[in-house]
Amino acid sequence: MKVILLKDVPGQGKRGDVINVAEGYARNYLLPRNLASEASQGKMKELAERQQANALKGEKIRREAEELAARLGKITVVVQTKAGEGGKLFGSVNNKDVCDTMVLQHRIRLDKKKVILKEPIKQLGEYSVVAKLHPDVHAEIKVKVVGEQD
Repeated sequence: MKVILLKDVPGQGKRGDVINVAEGYARNYLLPRNLASEASQGKMKELAERQQANALKGEKIRREAEELAARLGKITVVVQTKAGEGGKLFGSVNNKDVCDTMVLQHRIRLDKKKVILKEPIKQLGEYSVVAKLHPDVHAEIKVKVVGEQD
């Protein structure tokens, strides 16, 4: 019997997959628990339309991420912080500081979880930070850490 999975089913497939299963398994387990629905012609057409809409939506999100990556590649975020002798910072600069400064200086809002620092910045200077905007799109942001002027 052909069924369309409505939820992920371990050992069978993911949501939206069309699979063949034994008739008893479908009638006694999958259908009563609303894990699947029978793969009729109308349901198959509806599934194809939904997959096409999701593909278009995913492509739009990817394009927006690529445009944002192009904008981020052109900017430099200047973070001002207190520094001691030899350029050592009092504390450190982390991904939240970079995101907050980016909003103030360039009006670009990013989630701090998308900005990846290998380790917090503890020295004055210029650094390159990676932002994961989409699973396939990464952007490099230039971060310049300068000492505060009192």
